[in-house]
Amino acid sequence: MNNIHLTFGYKKRLKTGLSIFALYSLAACSVVGPNFEPVDTVKLPESWSKSDTEKAELMTEQWWKQFNDPTLNRLVDAANQQNLDIEAAGLRILQARMVYGISDALSYPQVQVVSGQLAKIYTDDKSYNNAALSFDAGWEMDVWGKYARGLESAEAALYASIASYNNITVSITAEVARNYVNYRTFQERVLLSQRNIQIQERVVEITQVQYDSGNVTELDVQQAKSQLYGTQSALPALQIGMKKARNALAVLLGILPTEVDKLLASDEIAERIESYLTKYDNSDAKRASANNNNNSLVPIPPIIDTSIDASLVLRRPDLQVAELQAHAQSAKIGVAEAALYPSFSLFGSIGVNSTEESATSFSLSDSLTLAVGPTFSWNVFQYGRVKNNIRLEDARFQETLTNYNKKILQAIQEVGDSLSSYQYYQTQEALRLKAVNASVRAFNISMTQYENGQINFERLLSSVEKMTRSEDSHAQTKGNIANQVIALYKSLGGGWEANSGKAFISDALIETMKSRTDWGDQLDNPQTLPTQSYSPERSSGANSPERSLETNSPERSSQTNSPERSSKVSSPDTETAQQEAP
Repeated sequence: MNNIHLTFGYKKRLKTGLSIFALYSLAACSVVGPNFEPVDTVKLPESWSKSDTEKAELMTEQWWKQFNDPTLNRLVDAANQQNLDIEAAGLRILQARMVYGISDALSYPQVQVVSGQLAKIYTDDKSYNNAALSFDAGWEMDVWGKYARGLESAEAALYASIASYNNITVSITAEVARNYVNYRTFQERVLLSQRNIQIQERVVEITQVQYDSGNVTELDVQQAKSQLYGTQSALPALQIGMKKARNALAVLLGILPTEVDKLLASDEIAERIESYLTKYDNSDAKRASANNNNNSLVPIPPIIDTSIDASLVLRRPDLQVAELQAHAQSAKIGVAEAALYPSFSLFGSIGVNSTEESATSFSLSDSLTLAVGPTFSWNVFQYGRVKNNIRLEDARFQETLTNYNKKILQAIQEVGDSLSSYQYYQTQEALRLKAVNASVRAFNISMTQYENGQINFERLLSSVEKMTRSEDSHAQTKGNIANQVIALYKSLGGGWEANSGKAFISDALIETMKSRTDWGDQLDNPQTLPTQSYSPERSSGANSPERSLETNSPERSSQTNSPERSSKVSSPDTETAQQEAP
């Protein structure tokens, strides 16, 4: 009988072990929900050429240096270090990494609780003391891949936060360059206006002398003054634009406006400004020479090749963000679908619970309790709630794919607009430069002829007005060309590569956070960006969070559901059939 009893007990334990092993095996191979594959993008324009990709990428990495303006280089470097939007984006990377760690921790026992109580129990005629202490653990096994899909979604969200950081860097760099160009354009327009005001003041003086001599009427004097006052009244608007551009740079650099003035000043700029400060004495009011672009304050942009490598557009960080958001949403379909099936768990509890009369000591020798075993639960009657939630997540996923293709079309539009505007402004600048030279020449001739009495005063005023307007228009066009070059590089997503490998959280900020919260060793290693972008060709095996971020990121990543990027969805049965096919 003893042998029979032992054999029966052995078989019972064996069956329990086999059941647990079967649950583990099921957990390792069953993952519900669609798998994410590379997104099918809208077709890029065929007119865009396929030039040397490596050369094109190199030119976009630090495109602002092609302006050959040391001040612009300093401003961009300062913005990448000090801009508050970039700092906030770095903190969002840290947040996403913590969310990834939380999702990864769900792979371990989800319930680990130590509990205890001490109570006094009263009855009609007696009182009792109750003491209990227990440790409970529960592990819901990921049979249907709910936690694996959650980890996949968190991993994609982490990559999306990195791409978002890069996208903000692209925008900030372009905004710094644009506001710097606007500042220099307004500065040149102010200097041109001040120089023309000097000329017009001299014209008023000459006209007054002519009037005092009886050669002209008072009408000529008043018309000359009217033109002078009109030019003077337009000057404050230019100065306001100059101040606004400077203040915008201050915000982008995270400093006060007065500090920007120091960054904008240089010996080279001072020499160029000096060329605009020609003084006109009483004996002469003529322009010494026509416009000279060598002294222009507006940064000279590089010559742009209008043939664009189409692949550059797909490297835009905002497109990477959109695709990774679609990946994260795709994984949520699997999380929702897991609710259709039963959940299996292992539980265990060990503890003591003793109740004795008040006058009696606790006896724990016979109060030890131990429980262990598998459990399952299944929400059978859901009344369509689970299926409608799955449909909701699927509709959201499809929306992210639609948004991705919309962003590609917007990128194509931005590149096309910038290229077209650049070409038209180039043509316009050449014509306006000719107009400036002609107007300066006409003014000098008209001044000589007026002094000799060969023309009337209206023709002199007309030449002054045309010269003033043509010079101002030419300065604006030069600024427009530079801004279109900036817009083109922004539309190509250029500039984020320069931050590869840099710290996305400053040491000072790390120390502040450590002094406030226990971060353990999470912030001990340098918090640096990956050296390369998460591109569609890479999978999580080669570019997982712990490899791309040189930090104490979670050591585990989703093995069942690594981020293979896609808009195509396939059922688990389809995937299994593909794996079994020869």
